[in-house]
Amino acid sequence: MAKRVYLFTVLMSMSMLLLPLHVHCGKAASASSGCHGGGAGAAAAGGRRSCGNNTTGKQQQVEGVFVFGSSLVDNGNNNFLKGSGVVRADYLPYGVDFPLGPSGRFSNGRNVIDALGELLQLPGLVPPFADPATRGRAAALLRGVNFASGGSGILDNTGQGGVVSLRQQIVNFEAVTLPDLRAQMHGAVSATNGHRIKGQDSFQECYLSKCLFIVGTGGNDYLLNYFNPRNNGTESKPPLSEFTRSLITKLSDHLQRLYSLGARKFVLFSIQPNGCTPVVRAFLNVTGTACIEPVNDAVALFNSELRLLIDGAGARMPAARFAFIDSYRIIKDLLDHPAKHGVKETGRSCCEMSRGSSGVLCEKEGPICRDRTKYVFFDGLHPTDAVNARIARKGYGSSSPEHAYPINVKQLAML
Repeated sequence: MAKRVYLFTVLMSMSMLLLPLHVHCGKAASASSGCHGGGAGAAAAGGRRSCGNNTTGKQQQVEGVFVFGSSLVDNGNNNFLKGSGVVRADYLPYGVDFPLGPSGRFSNGRNVIDALGELLQLPGLVPPFADPATRGRAAALLRGVNFASGGSGILDNTGQGGVVSLRQQIVNFEAVTLPDLRAQMHGAVSATNGHRIKGQDSFQECYLSKCLFIVGTGGNDYLLNYFNPRNNGTESKPPLSEFTRSLITKLSDHLQRLYSLGARKFVLFSIQPNGCTPVVRAFLNVTGTACIEPVNDAVALFNSELRLLIDGAGARMPAARFAFIDSYRIIKDLLDHPAKHGVKETGRSCCEMSRGSSGVLCEKEGPICRDRTKYVFFDGLHPTDAVNARIARKGYGSSSPEHAYPINVKQLAML
């Protein structure tokens, strides 16, 4: 029954999404005024017209959301992948608090993308790219697409088996989703005006520049690559600073590729404090409330370099705008001051861990804690629904640069 309700929601949201697109671009064409996007370039131009927004009634703040990254933002893509190394969350207790049950989200309920989508007033869940039902459906595509794959990283050699690297996720967006989106938008404009807007790329200006491109990745490049003794072999690993610079350089290349494809609004997540996760602490035989500081130091260095990348992105991507969500600091605040936030368990996972997953994933049909809102981590690595919701709220609306930098997601969406 829940699946039927979800499909009905997807079909109904088709008209909700297409109508404002018809109206926005149609009015601009009939007035022969052009149809300019709402990205940073348009926001800075002051006197330029925008495609417009329907200010009557409740409407999502962005046209769509496109998601790239690892398991923290994967909403079910790995369910459709084959390979011995593919990690999945398609069984209970994952999804125990989610309306659709186990869906591939590595959480007891929502992941951070779901929670952010609610704040952005999206009409429904962002569909996973790998689900065959996603492709060719106007409503699903125009809402956005999630390309993330649990176990993947910035580097192609991070992860095992059939997980989808960040590079391949962007290829999937370019080669499969982008042509479908252009076809949908061309039909929307043509149905209203009978022709495209002369001299304007209405798809870019009226749709793509108003979408958010969310990237949450990098943690696995440390846990499954740099700090993984199996991957070192006989070769000595590079110094941490050199490895981190290589990650930032590669990530910058990926962001510039998205920019060249039309992305203008970027939401970047920091790496969480992986040194405090149950799996890392258990692996290094640490008990109590202590975190593994060398691991935290490594990801803190990455997060600092990621901020610097944003500060210097203007020369390479002049029309791009960014919102950096510092999930490291948001989670660390919960870990350091649990009583203040009503948290009781900061070191253990809510679910019983599976030995076959090296302490990362929940045991299938295994027992779980009774009150998930009192736990920071649901399994060995991933936060609970309550923590994901907190990260989303802080990233969306906080005025503190310790949570969202240099602007928050709400401000970015409104540009």
